[in-house]
Amino acid sequence: MDWFTNIKFASPEMFWLLLLLPLAIGFYIWTFRRQNAQVKVSTIKGFQPGGSLLGKLRPVLFLLRLLALALIIVALARPQTTDVTTKTKTTNGIDIVLAVDVSASMLAQDLKPDRLEATKAVAADFINGRPSDRIGVVVYAGESYTKTPITTDKTISLKAIKDIKFDGVLENGTAIGMGLATAVNRLKESEALSKVIILMTDGVNNSGFLDPKIASELAVEFDIKVYTIGIGTNGNAPSPYAQLPNGRFQFKMAPVEIDEELMKQIAADTGGKYFRATNNKKLKEIYAEIDKLEKTEIEQFEFYNVEEKYRDLVLLALMLIGVEMLLRYTIFKTAA
Repeated sequence: MDWFTNIKFASPEMFWLLLLLPLAIGFYIWTFRRQNAQVKVSTIKGFQPGGSLLGKLRPVLFLLRLLALALIIVALARPQTTDVTTKTKTTNGIDIVLAVDVSASMLAQDLKPDRLEATKAVAADFINGRPSDRIGVVVYAGESYTKTPITTDKTISLKAIKDIKFDGVLENGTAIGMGLATAVNRLKESEALSKVIILMTDGVNNSGFLDPKIASELAVEFDIKVYTIGIGTNGNAPSPYAQLPNGRFQFKMAPVEIDEELMKQIAADTGGKYFRATNNKKLKEIYAEIDKLEKTEIEQFEFYNVEEKYRDLVLLALMLIGVEMLLRYTIFKTAA
């Protein structure tokens, strides 16, 4: 059965030659009587009834030749199997750094379960959808540090995102300039054709010693595009204002303050785009849009290994012709 698996014919038009077979059969039937000597007598009482066995089997020779002809026609149609091997090559890889605000205000619950957890979930989905890119993670509050440098190992990047939490290790505040500068530092020596920072925050720049505009200029100098995302609803949101002895936070309604002008300016200066995520759905849509905007060019090569099957048919046809010739000039020679 393996021989017939995935068979294709390179020259299927040759099957029209099969129309010769019924013509050959008709011609054989028409000439059959003329192939045997006939004697007309007034009575056949003196003859034994019936003919010889070889005479009756003689049409087998024609069947062998007919089958050989059919096999040769199928062979002319060039039956073949094709094994396709696909190889994918990434031509324009993208290096991406996610800069995540981890200040206390990211625990506000206008996104569910809170801004930070919502950001982590969507960022993880984004990483999973970028198999051909290197991705790093930077976190910042009143100061900043690299959670993981750019890497092709998605396990490391995903673990870095999963481990992000507000633990009070960083000085509280929102140092947008320092967060952006740290992300730039991760990408400045990258040789990728496209370098991208996704900067997320829910506040205004109120900490750090580096002006966000200077950090933006550094991004421009190193040809780094920055997409900025303002996280938080319009108006007021349940935000943490105190921490109980057991570690739990107390919440109260507080106004959402995002320096959108600054975020828009950073995006515009670097060739990126500013987005506002007012809820979980909008945040997912933003990452989906960035994913579409920053596409990695991929080349796909297909290698075809074609195995011709006609040789077996030709050999079988020659065998049948050989058997037919052997029988014709040996056993059936006396039956002529």
